Amino acid sequence: MGGEIPASRTSRAPWLSLAALASLMFFSAQAGNIAVYWGQNGNEGTLADTCASGNYAFVILAFLCTFGNGQKPQLNLAGHCDPFSNGCTGLSSDIHSCQAKGIKVLLSIGGAAGSYILTSQEDARQVSTFIWNNYLGGHSSSRPLGDAVLDGVDFDIEGGSPDHYDDLARYLSAYSSRGKKVHLSAAPQCPYPDAWAGKALDTGLFDYVWVQYYNNPPCQYSGGKPTNLEDAWKQWTSGIQAKVFFLGLPASSDAAGSGFIPSRELTSTVLPVVKGLSKYGGVMLWSRYYDVESGYSKAIHSSV
Repeated sequence: MGGEIPASRTSRAPWLSLAALASLMFFSAQAGNIAVYWGQNGNEGTLADTCASGNYAFVILAFLCTFGNGQKPQLNLAGHCDPFSNGCTGLSSDIHSCQAKGIKVLLSIGGAAGSYILTSQEDARQVSTFIWNNYLGGHSSSRPLGDAVLDGVDFDIEGGSPDHYDDLARYLSAYSSRGKKVHLSAAPQCPYPDAWAGKALDTGLFDYVWVQYYNNPPCQYSGGKPTNLEDAWKQWTSGIQAKVFFLGLPASSDAAGSGFIPSRELTSTVLPVVKGLSKYGGVMLWSRYYDVESGYSKAIHSSV
């Protein structure tokens, strides 16, 4: 599979080769374009089942919700498992199965509810060391998710202080020099610049930015017109250096206070516009639980 097309074949039927190539590019693009948050509802199914659905290229584990200011970092995966009793180490095999399918599994830090703040550059360094040793390629006797090495860290900072997350991003990114790349992602609100993650994003170290185009009426889709969303997208892509940007959406009308776009409307009206904008990477969904209820990712997958 793959490789160069022989000249003799292209000379006989160039239209066939181009069509086949276009088809290959179309189908290969689909699987890599949906990201989903998993971990905040015990009824959303297992991590292994989430990855086996075939709908996602990224699964973000939510959340490491306590860290910084001398606090022991704490993982919260709601009803899935209890990290305090080492009850989440069994997720290691699920993570391995996800990664074997080519799916990137990231650890999200922060969230809407939690106790987190970085008080200094040294505080950021200590948090980065903890994350490296307990979730990435380092070593610890008490890794909450077992021996699985996650693919990176997601910044979902929604409170505390915006300070020193730029330091944290630099420290985490620097660990890429030790072997496996540490991917960085972030989930800012759509008003630009983001009040909490703005300084971190200004480092230009982030690979994936899934902007939350919901619960923010001034920059989310409304009234059948993607104008507000399109304007915000252009602000983000011109203001931040990142590999790709994702359209962050609620997976059902129950998943957010506002900003839900019915799947047919998304595929017929919004995606044709957004896919033509710069640095389009796909769609991020909050969350797996609501996606299971609505079937949203399955409905949009072939159009993303």
